[in-house]
Amino acid sequence: MKINDNLTLEELVSVARFGEKVELSEEAVNRIEKSRERVLKIVQSKEVVYGINTGFGEFANKVIHSDKLKELQKNLIVSHSVGIGSHLPVDVVRAMMLLRVQSLSKGFSGVRLELVQTFIDMLNAGITPAVPEKGSLGASGDLAPLAHMALPLIGLGEVYLGGKFMTGAEAMKACNIEIISLVEKEGLALINGTQMMCAIGALTVYDVADLKKEADIAAALTMEALNGVTNAFSEELHSIRPHKGQIETAKSILALLEGSERVTKQGELRVQDAYGIRCIPQVHGASLDSINYVKSVIETEINSVTDNPIILSDGTAVSGGHFHGQPLALALDFLAIATAELANISERRIERLVNSDLNKNALPPFLVKEGGLNSGFMIAQYTAASLVSENKVLCHPASVDSIPSSMGQEDHVSMGSISARKAMEVYFNSRGVIAIEFLAAAQALDLSETNKPLGKGTAKAYETIRNMISALEADRELYYDINKATFLIDSKVILNEVFKTE
Repeated sequence: MKINDNLTLEELVSVARFGEKVELSEEAVNRIEKSRERVLKIVQSKEVVYGINTGFGEFANKVIHSDKLKELQKNLIVSHSVGIGSHLPVDVVRAMMLLRVQSLSKGFSGVRLELVQTFIDMLNAGITPAVPEKGSLGASGDLAPLAHMALPLIGLGEVYLGGKFMTGAEAMKACNIEIISLVEKEGLALINGTQMMCAIGALTVYDVADLKKEADIAAALTMEALNGVTNAFSEELHSIRPHKGQIETAKSILALLEGSERVTKQGELRVQDAYGIRCIPQVHGASLDSINYVKSVIETEINSVTDNPIILSDGTAVSGGHFHGQPLALALDFLAIATAELANISERRIERLVNSDLNKNALPPFLVKEGGLNSGFMIAQYTAASLVSENKVLCHPASVDSIPSSMGQEDHVSMGSISARKAMEVYFNSRGVIAIEFLAAAQALDLSETNKPLGKGTAKAYETIRNMISALEADRELYYDINKATFLIDSKVILNEVFKTE
């Protein structure tokens, strides 16, 4: 993949997760070199410019002597490497590295081509810096995480390579990549930016977009099991409240149910369904609209320059605030909420499947034969309830918080890294809930007294689940089944089967 002016979300995923190789386009090389020339002119002119020949943060007014400028850049990386906690997943760090390359290649950061190429060489060699997940305020960007990411460039820090944990120096030597010495502006250019929160946000919104489709499939399977009423999904009904996501969801559910002889019409078995069924278009649809909004924010950010100062095309160095993570912080808090709602309504459908009082004794309690001797799906519903309750805590917005730092110079921060990590955790929890709904709905279909055919999409989903996971005849360790169902979501096996093009 060539680094050009525009990076897509799909390209980012291909590099972060599937190891696609990266190279700079000729245009990117030219932009980087011209930007470096502008910085050299500033250095030669002795002009005082933040981050080039001054200290940082509250030390912005302290001018650094020319013979100390290289030491200044190294000290910046070393002093800012103060993260704590577990290391970020490999795909997140690889996405961070790619996003930093993309930002620097825009030609407004003043770094050398050598530095950008070294990052690319590390990506292509599979060297992944060990980056602690905690320590960023989200302005001036993700300083601590990005400093840890930069350490191996200068022969410091720790990395993962080929499944092994080692020092940055060892990995660089093993891959024949030369360690570099930072020069004017480069240290600051490496760590001022939103690449951690953006990387997590990009990968999460990519996954949540697919999870929404999985949630539609799980909901349609539940409708099959409960003989759901399809009138609430009619095209004309939704045309008079034309939220795009709502219309798309109603259409998606009907397409999945096409050909089903198990779902019903209004008045055949009941007049109307409970909200967990009847309001699928409104709830899933609102989440879809939110996901698409967040995706648009992410797509803008992955192609943005988030450095400071910015070296403009006329050579002017401007201290701005592009490193501030507020656009992402707000959007990622929103993403967490939208994702949690997919799980909230899914858990209510699970409860309706396992609770014979709610499904009017159409199904045995807790979806198991010989109830009492067997507990069936009783505790699986507990797990779903636990996950959605945890999501409610995680959905408290991080972006409404701020705490001043650097002696009041940085007096408003975004907390966007926390928004991002919360959104990712909410995704993991919600994925677990949808996996449990898949299992419960398939089990309910097995216990049904009718052999009437399922819909085109739901039949494929049911068959895919049963090809990997057998029906529950008596109690067993259900966590194996939940893990398998989660795998079916992660690997997109159900999605690919249901939406397979003939």
